[in-house]
Amino acid sequence: MHAAARAIDANANRAREALRVMEDAARFCAADGSLGARLKEIRHGLQGALAVLPPGWLEAHRDAAGDPGRLVEGAHEGTRASMADVAAAAGKRLGEALRSLEECMKTVDPPAARAIEALRYRAYDAERDLVLRMGSAARRQWRVCVLLTESLCRRPWAQVLDAVLEGGADCIQVREKELDGRALAERVRTVVARAQPRGCSVVVNDRADVAVASGADGVHVGQGDLAVADVRRIAGTRLIVGVSTHDLAEADAAVAAGADVCGVGAMFATGVKPAIAPSGPTYMRAFAERYPDVPHLAIGGITAARLPELRAAGCRGVAVSSVACGADDPASVVRALREGLGA
Repeated sequence: MHAAARAIDANANRAREALRVMEDAARFCAADGSLGARLKEIRHGLQGALAVLPPGWLEAHRDAAGDPGRLVEGAHEGTRASMADVAAAAGKRLGEALRSLEECMKTVDPPAARAIEALRYRAYDAERDLVLRMGSAARRQWRVCVLLTESLCRRPWAQVLDAVLEGGADCIQVREKELDGRALAERVRTVVARAQPRGCSVVVNDRADVAVASGADGVHVGQGDLAVADVRRIAGTRLIVGVSTHDLAEADAAVAAGADVCGVGAMFATGVKPAIAPSGPTYMRAFAERYPDVPHLAIGGITAARLPELRAAGCRGVAVSSVACGADDPASVVRALREGLGA
């Protein structure tokens, strides 16, 4: 028996399995056909590199029942929190398997080992792209996100926060452009302490650094703010990243960059951003048809009375600001929005 045969067989199987998992994640979860095709090419390349071995040679050396490591399971192997975690685990498994294959094949066929080395570097890039494309494992479809801005609040902002939480808001975006970094971080920490125990996510407008420092769940950026790739360099996939989009071209770019949630709007005219022309439910319908599995928040001039039109266009979540912050009864406003969305 060749000393490396069983290791080559085991790692070839491991690499092919990991590639199939990654390919499926790219195709069915990330909806990225181009990335799926790259992973398929790596899988075919591996098959070609191993074709130098005699037919049946690996199978003749296989002894799965006699593998002393087959019953050894890592602490976290039995569960995965999300498909993003599934893809990330497969990527690590692929790199490890290809490295072992490369080393073992040096004892059998050095040119084939060099081919596997090249595949390994291609796999590193594909793993990176898949992990970033899958985004944060914490991504979710919110129903009602309230953009909390003190200047828009009729009551003290902390009272408004408590009220919208009572009403069922499942995301609070802290939008305080006038606060400096230290004051903003203190504000966000207060919101986090009140919101997260109630299962409500907290997102910071623009400032990824503040989001990380204050323990927020995510950051929301506009078209002129940090790119998704830059946010990932700061926080990896720890933060949920939302991106404002105003048309399908911007949505395409945001989704391709790995945005976890897209702001879709403005739906209607709004006093918060009067310079942005409303795109209306037509854009909401187009977004929902193109990206049915990407979380979104329709934004801009939204009231409970307008929700039937938005629901008909495929809307599953909304973001509001002054209509809740400036209300006499913010909790009732949020309840009405949730009811209007069928939540």
